[in-house]
Amino acid sequence: MKLWDKGQETHKRIEEFTTGKDRSLDLHLAAYDVKASIAHAKMLGSVGLLDKKEADDLVDALGEIAESIDQGQFRIEEGFEDMHSKIEYLLTERLGDTGKKIHTARSRNDQVLVALHLYFKDELSGIQDSVKALFHELLQLAKKHRDDYLPGYTHLQQAMPSSFGLWFSAYAELLVDDIHFIKAAFKIADQNPLGSAAGYGSSFPINREYTTNSLDFHTMKYNSVAAQMSRGKVERSVGFAIASLASTLAKMAMDVCLYMNQNFGFISFPDQFTTGSSIMPHKKNPDVFELIRANCNRLQNLPNEIAMLTTNLPSGYHRDFQLLKEIILPGIREIKNNLEVATLAISQVQVKTDILKDGEYDLLYSVDAVHELVKSGLPFREAYKQVAEDIAAGKFTPPENLEHTHEGSMGNLCLDEIGRKMDAALATV
Repeated sequence: MKLWDKGQETHKRIEEFTTGKDRSLDLHLAAYDVKASIAHAKMLGSVGLLDKKEADDLVDALGEIAESIDQGQFRIEEGFEDMHSKIEYLLTERLGDTGKKIHTARSRNDQVLVALHLYFKDELSGIQDSVKALFHELLQLAKKHRDDYLPGYTHLQQAMPSSFGLWFSAYAELLVDDIHFIKAAFKIADQNPLGSAAGYGSSFPINREYTTNSLDFHTMKYNSVAAQMSRGKVERSVGFAIASLASTLAKMAMDVCLYMNQNFGFISFPDQFTTGSSIMPHKKNPDVFELIRANCNRLQNLPNEIAMLTTNLPSGYHRDFQLLKEIILPGIREIKNNLEVATLAISQVQVKTDILKDGEYDLLYSVDAVHELVKSGLPFREAYKQVAEDIAAGKFTPPENLEHTHEGSMGNLCLDEIGRKMDAALATV
């Protein structure tokens, strides 16, 4: 069944090509199409385009379809183009001509748009909750290991003393930035496009405010052309949010892989969270974090892939947009999966203590030694030169005490402030 069927057969190969992956991908969106259709049917009844019985019958039938989706019984068999055609078929099968009236005053264009907007809102809310869980796990690890020192690196060369408290809370605070991207994408998705029809509105006296309120959108996309042009833009916004979060996870995963290396040996994980080798019995491989790194590096390409698909398209609908679902829906599933596994795995991290007591790391304290001389009255450049000469002569002795007291340093992690920062980000409307 095709919503645009004019009674002429489409060549089978062309039908396969144009349908693409819609039947499988639409299973993730069908519940939202039904939800929007219920709001649409009620609105049609409220403005007199359907009588009360027709509107009630449609709402009841759509409710049954929603239940079948919820129970995993809904299917889009071959012969149906997408979720829209299957749902309308089921309505017509049960209600006859009344079922055919559900498409009054809308197009498949605004139908898929509103389903996508509702889907994105739900998925972004879920991702936000998962980010919050990882944030709290990292902040707890920072508190637990705030006094466990760790070498800090620049250019992958030993640089200055750091700490696990500083390392864990660094990634926690980066997640605050990711929440801002998620919130921005949510705000863009939180605009009702239903009623824009094919992109130029309708001659029917519909009430778009009614469906906006029914579907719990903050506002509507008022201009019908702008509503259609949001196709591609809302996906790219979601893609940016995913890419930002993926960047944080990928960098953290790389650090984990590095710190697990025996030449570093800063952290380890229980055997259940590592894998082995087919020939080397000693191996404990960080496969989980290697895959997180790889998956999240790939996810950072989402905005670019979406841009390459939509760049330079003129206003109005184009079938190119169909391929956006093949990019963004798997991307959402992938970031959720990697976020969940990253949170689970990092919660099991085992931190090595007393790392910096090894003389190998003495030179990490060179900057602190310079600062001690400066505090005693020596100009910085002379203090720097004196410490450099001591290092070259093999006479450098690291200072016994570290005094890092400014905000965001090892001695003043500002964990409560970072927590309040996240709370404020989450509270942003």
